[in-house]
Amino acid sequence: MNDRKMSDRISDGSHLKQEYNGTYVSARTLDGAGNILPLAHGVIESENDKSWSWFFQRFREAYGVRDNMCIVSDRHESFIKAVCRIYPNVPHLACIWHLWKNVYNRYRKSHEVLSGVYYKLAKAYTQNDFDMPMEKVEKEDIRVKEYLELAGREKWARLYCPVNRAWTLTSNIAESINAALVSARELPIYDFLEEVIPSTEYLHTVIDEGKRFIVCIENKTCSCKMFQMDEIPCPHAWAVLRKKNLTADNFCSNLYKPETVMKTHDVLIYPLPDKSEWNVPVHVSEEVVFPPSGVKSTIYGSAGSLNTSATGSQ
Repeated sequence: MNDRKMSDRISDGSHLKQEYNGTYVSARTLDGAGNILPLAHGVIESENDKSWSWFFQRFREAYGVRDNMCIVSDRHESFIKAVCRIYPNVPHLACIWHLWKNVYNRYRKSHEVLSGVYYKLAKAYTQNDFDMPMEKVEKEDIRVKEYLELAGREKWARLYCPVNRAWTLTSNIAESINAALVSARELPIYDFLEEVIPSTEYLHTVIDEGKRFIVCIENKTCSCKMFQMDEIPCPHAWAVLRKKNLTADNFCSNLYKPETVMKTHDVLIYPLPDKSEWNVPVHVSEEVVFPPSGVKSTIYGSAGSLNTSATGSQ
């Protein structure tokens, strides 16, 4: 585990749309390659003090507290209360995009002029890289500078962050997951949670008429057993292949391939000659074959009753 990259936690909520309502909440991070890694998820009543406290309490029990850990969010009021209570010694950082959105709502004209300058401030590595843009902000609109200072430099500027937040400056991880769950949010809660089970590049979850199937295209298997037994992609495997824009060529047994079918017919099948030309041995031609003894035959009578009799050998 790369401690520097794995230290960043992103948490956020996504409102469900089915009849039971509720809010899907989750915590995620990035691995060393920049891939999204889910840490925990659940469904709460709404984004209120009690619900966020419950989520973070469960999260702390499962995940604990780790070195160089920080939490990044859009600074929802209930979220802040829960983090301060359950993770009092872990830095709670602001998503720089959401923070600047607040500037837009307050100082729209200055926002348009200073947008690029602000992001330079947030991403600065050195003091000089930070001071020069900040001077420009002050000259353009002192109110914007005061607002950013009030928010706390350590909350949004990478240079002043008490831990190394690396490339995680926004809560875009959460937004990406929420965007991927647009259709799934229409499902009942259980089915919704089944939709978000993480899969690897080769392992996939397919929901078919409410039932879950696990497809591994690397091992050419499916939990329905059709894929491995028929040695040809089952409907669930086909769904995965279509989603990944893969052809079936590498996932079918050679038995089904055209060249194999052609080889099957390479061996000639000779037709039988006319019956008059058959050379049948005498002991075969003179043998009389009777039905086997003890075979039951059933005859339906005119009234619909069953008559059963046993036929013996003659």
